[in-house]
Amino acid sequence: MLPLIALAIALWLAWEAYDERGIPIKVLFDSGEGIEVGKTQVVYKGMAIGVVKGLTLDDEGPLRGVVATLEMDKSATNYLRENTRFWLVKPNISLAGITGLETLVSGKYIAVSPGSGEPTRHFTALAQEPPLPDSSPGLHLTLRAERLGSLKRGSPVFYRQIQVGQVKDYLLAEDQRTIELKVFIRPEYADMVRRHTRFWNASGITVDASLSGVKVRTESLASVISGGIAFSTPAHRKDSPAADPSIPFRLFDDFAAAQAGIRITVRLEDFEGLQAGRTPVMYKGLQVGTLQTLNIDPDLTGATAELTMDPLMEDSLVAGTDFWVVKPSVSLAGINGLEALLKGNYIAVRPGEAGGEPIRKFTARTKAPPLDVRAPGRHLVLTSDSLGSLDVGSPVLYRQVRVGSVQSYQLAEDGQRVEFGVHIEPAYAGLVNSSSRFWNASGISMSGGLSGIEVRSESLQTLLAGGIAFETPDPRAPQGQRLQRFALHKDREVALRRGERITIVTSRGDGLGPGTPIRYRGIQLGQIDSVALSEDLQQVVLEASIFQAETSVAREGTRFWVVRPALGLMRTANLETLVTGPYLELEPGRSSAKRQSRFVALAQAPEPPLGEGLRLTLSAPRLGSIKQGNPVTYREIAVGRVVGYELGPSSDRVLISVLIDPRYVPLVHTGSRFWETSGIGVNFGLLKGLEVRTESLATLMEGGIAFATPEGAAMGNRAVPGQTFALFKEPQPEWLQWAPRIALPKAE
Repeated sequence: MLPLIALAIALWLAWEAYDERGIPIKVLFDSGEGIEVGKTQVVYKGMAIGVVKGLTLDDEGPLRGVVATLEMDKSATNYLRENTRFWLVKPNISLAGITGLETLVSGKYIAVSPGSGEPTRHFTALAQEPPLPDSSPGLHLTLRAERLGSLKRGSPVFYRQIQVGQVKDYLLAEDQRTIELKVFIRPEYADMVRRHTRFWNASGITVDASLSGVKVRTESLASVISGGIAFSTPAHRKDSPAADPSIPFRLFDDFAAAQAGIRITVRLEDFEGLQAGRTPVMYKGLQVGTLQTLNIDPDLTGATAELTMDPLMEDSLVAGTDFWVVKPSVSLAGINGLEALLKGNYIAVRPGEAGGEPIRKFTARTKAPPLDVRAPGRHLVLTSDSLGSLDVGSPVLYRQVRVGSVQSYQLAEDGQRVEFGVHIEPAYAGLVNSSSRFWNASGISMSGGLSGIEVRSESLQTLLAGGIAFETPDPRAPQGQRLQRFALHKDREVALRRGERITIVTSRGDGLGPGTPIRYRGIQLGQIDSVALSEDLQQVVLEASIFQAETSVAREGTRFWVVRPALGLMRTANLETLVTGPYLELEPGRSSAKRQSRFVALAQAPEPPLGEGLRLTLSAPRLGSIKQGNPVTYREIAVGRVVGYELGPSSDRVLISVLIDPRYVPLVHTGSRFWETSGIGVNFGLLKGLEVRTESLATLMEGGIAFATPEGAAMGNRAVPGQTFALFKEPQPEWLQWAPRIALPKAE
């Protein structure tokens, strides 16, 4: 029995040794320096989970490194997967800090970071410790910089000279022009980073020397030697929302660039006299930025300027912001840019509307923009057929006294007229009201006859440089809107031509402007003088003058409407307005009516009188595509038309009014049936096939109504005026076969 017992004990000990043996794996290292067989351990979170059992040279192809055979505890089985990472931990001492200090006593060891993937037994060690994973608690951000400088992995991140994080890693961006740095901020400091926080490279020492002294700035001794990053939030951005980790931040070169530098680019056509690093960006006499770089195109036709703007201008760098180069210019209209004679050419800026879309790329204007309409004074728009000798800066005169100037000019949207932006100085704003008349005062005006020749000119300045003059016949007339439109007449005689003044109110002013004609049967009786919005901004107010037949037009009952082109498959009209633009048509009132000076324009041309005929009412559940003017047909011949529609008394039906022409009144009887002819009717059956039905092309496109009358006794009596019929959606097949003989009166 003793040999059997000894054998059982030996087998049990052998099984226990086999069961508790480690898992062998192979890890490829660049070098075996510091790795000792039987001594170097594999450590995970401070616990030894393996040991080095062997060390050999790599025998696969050229020598690539050293293969270490590790024996891992069975508890680490689930960690041995494709993405598990190994690296050798050794001491590293620098001014930025000390890492791996414990290895000075215990010796180097192999660290492991478990990963996912398929199980494997072969690994390649990392050359250094991997970056902190994004799953670690805290704020993980991306910074973009043009150069890396002295930054590296582990470089500190400071907030008010307190280290709050570190640089995890860095890599070249996809555009291969910038560097992306991965930064980690510890959880307790994550709230310090806001959307408008600015980061800057705090490496080294910043020296700012000027006549006022020398200023030296640095974050810490560690950042001087090994590099570092600092950040802060501008004082006017303390209420900025929390940072979005998915949006990269810009890493500025230094503290000055971060605090006083919002980088923007401006495309310039005129860059004469500009100097990088010296040319200022001015706003109302204050410097709000500096020209940093000026890159001139190879063909010398333009340049791209990079500007550094004050952070206080951040809300103003939006769509609509204007940039232009200011340089001195002398002309007959005056001297512009006088201050540039002293300090050199500079770049001027005018902010856009607050709350606009933020942008960082702009295109400079070739000249100064017109005065902002928000500036004090009166802002007007004058419309003329041609530019003449007028230019930006040309004077606006009242009794030969300069009271304003031309701020801008451009072609109108229709390309047929020129629009001038005019500013009247605040002291003279009250001289302009709705009765004002403007004319081009440029050059010399001559008129002559047997009695002699008359030569007129406003002033020597307008004779040479051009100008605009105006008069206000009625000082008590209403002021009108601040941004009012007037016609710019060719001379004083035309501008002051007398006529009846009337006011026309319309819902829209599309295409209407000063000079738009008012016609009756093709003859121009007047024109629009000015266009403005009503005080409640709901209507357009037209001030007009009637030159002919004033007493017949300015009466009760006169109707006005706007004539515009009508384009359609079934109807085309007023095509001349495509070239000349829309105009106002009028229909005079009765000669015995009272005088009237204010009118409300019709939304469309009035319908002609209904005349004689049979008026009927059709009842339908819905209006569908029926509209006023649609034809009413009998056997596809128009015998009437739709003249109106309304909801029924209980609002559950639509009542459609139709008028049957007098000659076709006998066709309608009490047995007649009415149906819609809009669209196409389709009927499909297995035995009779596919049947497609439509009344005509006109009804297919615009809609219409058809009716049929039965034969014999079913015809019934003749319909009487006002009688109501049901309007069916589609006809019954037998209705289309009805063909009664009904005598019609002879056509006149």
